[in-house]
Amino acid sequence: MTDLGLRFSVDGPVARVVLDRPEVRNAQTPAMWSALADFGTSLPPEVRVVVVSGEGPSFSAGLDRRLIMGENDLGQEPLLTLGAKPTAEVYELIAGFQAGFSWLRRPEIISIAAVQGHAVGAGFQLALACDLRVVTPDARFSMREPSLGLVPDLGGTQPLVQLVGYARALEICATSRWVEAAEAKELGLANIVVPAEELEATVKDLSDALLGPLPGAIRETKALLLGAADRSYEDQLKAEREAQERRLKELLAALQG
Repeated sequence: MTDLGLRFSVDGPVARVVLDRPEVRNAQTPAMWSALADFGTSLPPEVRVVVVSGEGPSFSAGLDRRLIMGENDLGQEPLLTLGAKPTAEVYELIAGFQAGFSWLRRPEIISIAAVQGHAVGAGFQLALACDLRVVTPDARFSMREPSLGLVPDLGGTQPLVQLVGYARALEICATSRWVEAAEAKELGLANIVVPAEELEATVKDLSDALLGPLPGAIRETKALLLGAADRSYEDQLKAEREAQERRLKELLAALQG
């Protein structure tokens, strides 16, 4: 996938996605989103952690600006031409774009974004698609879509609200301002801020820690947490009971088998 600006690898329980277009700050294209979706659907069942990072000094500067309107040398359709298509086709195309991000939230994996430099627009949403974010002091987040007359449509709105609350999420999106690393940590957007030279080692330590518990326990726990905000307290208690019963049966079967 290097011709698309992506590198994929799988090493036992850890998979890695590297955005590899450093000459344009890892700007993204719909072709990259399609490749991301394909990689997500093809993951071996033993993969439990996915690390997403960017080559060079930036995580991702968002959608390649050459694809917003007019002719480009990328061989891909400009985004604004979607406005001339039938509604059903637009919905289908955008759903395909979203699939490149949404698989990172599947309960059977925990995804980590290793963010340095710019994480703008689609780059911000890719970081938000991940469960955890480890960032360097120079990391800068910005949701630029509204400033271009568009909306964030790659799955970033829900996790942003869940992390920082409605009012702060609205302010960040409506102003398209920069959120620097220190504020990101304060708001809960970043789990930890580490020096750039420690980013790789920190992500490895975190990955190793996440691989410690049994896979089924992590899968069920993530599913409980993902759905907690949409359930009543009683429904959440019910979901916990059901998840625990599944775990008890799986553990007993493993001991007896």
